[in-house]
Amino acid sequence: MTETLPSEPTPVAKAITARRDWLGVVAVMVGIFLLVTAEQLPIGLLSQVAGALSVTPGIAGLLITVPGVVAAFAAPLLPVAVGRLDRRLMLTGLMALMTLACLAGAVAGSFAVLLATRVLVGVCIGGFWAIAGGLASRLVALEQVPRAMAVIFSGVAGASVLGVPAGTWLGEQTDWRIAFAALAGLSLAVTLALWALLPRLPARQPVRLASLAGQFASRGVRVGVTVTALIVVGHFAAYTFISPILQDIAGIPLASVSGLLLLYGGAGLAGNFLAGSAAGRYPYLTVLVIPLLLAVATLAFPWLGRQAPTAIALLMLWGAVFGSISVSLQTWILKSAPNAEAATALMAFVFNLAIGVGAMAGGRVVDSIDLSGVLWAAGGLFALAAGIVAGTPSRVVGRS
Repeated sequence: MTETLPSEPTPVAKAITARRDWLGVVAVMVGIFLLVTAEQLPIGLLSQVAGALSVTPGIAGLLITVPGVVAAFAAPLLPVAVGRLDRRLMLTGLMALMTLACLAGAVAGSFAVLLATRVLVGVCIGGFWAIAGGLASRLVALEQVPRAMAVIFSGVAGASVLGVPAGTWLGEQTDWRIAFAALAGLSLAVTLALWALLPRLPARQPVRLASLAGQFASRGVRVGVTVTALIVVGHFAAYTFISPILQDIAGIPLASVSGLLLLYGGAGLAGNFLAGSAAGRYPYLTVLVIPLLLAVATLAFPWLGRQAPTAIALLMLWGAVFGSISVSLQTWILKSAPNAEAATALMAFVFNLAIGVGAMAGGRVVDSIDLSGVLWAAGGLFALAAGIVAGTPSRVVGRS
């Protein structure tokens, strides 16, 4: 009796599987796009929400602060909590929770209820980011991983370029509740797409609290996390005040700021894809160049940015370089970490926490010095990050 061996997949079957895997990559990207949009959307609708729910704008600002802080802690803790749960089920479940959170936010009758839904949004952001960052290598061929990572993280830049402006416009034309409801509908569509397109993704190395701490045994992870913190704190310390910086230093009228920020986001999207390719081949050099260019853009702004043309050029440089941060540092982390998922969770924690710290620190600097002072402070942090990378042997992430 002869044994029947399983046949090799046909070229057509392989092509179909590859196409489905890339559609899965796109679904993950759209998930990140919606989550970041949901996190930042209240910025554009703050006055409307505050008036509707009878709170001050300062109190309404908690709608942005709370999900960021919750996301920071959810990123490392949620993978620990779910253990060996299939990552396909986890991502689908988080997008389903996002759907419910946005729908509940759309019908919230009080600020307390709306704030509670933002806690859920924060859980979804942290958990989804912690898992999604390491999925590229599990969905596509090895040589396509840098491109897939660039696609996934383009969701972050895309949210700034398209998601938040579109949501803000919809809320202004109709009502803020309609904008939240639209996010709920889109999140439901992505939930179904993730379930249909992602393959089974069993946990390779379940994340434990001990494994989270164990990532710091790798010098590459220590450097990557430190550099991430410095860059993100520096960026948000200055970028939080980009509108008054453009108006007061560059003399650009308020009516032109929104258009420039749209171009800034487009530059970031382009930078994301360029860095995705560069970081895959030269991770050390890419991460070294990023803070150097950011330092140039911010330190030069108080002098060269006093004329609109040079201010705009520096702003576009700033946008293009910062747009490359997520994919480049994620590549550094994945090439350095003993446990990719645990290290990605730590990076998501640091990134989200640094957003809040940066914005708060920037406010203190602006109040105590001025707008030029916050640009100098940011430039100093970028220069320090570049110095740390320069003092690290390239072998920690592979030769550049």
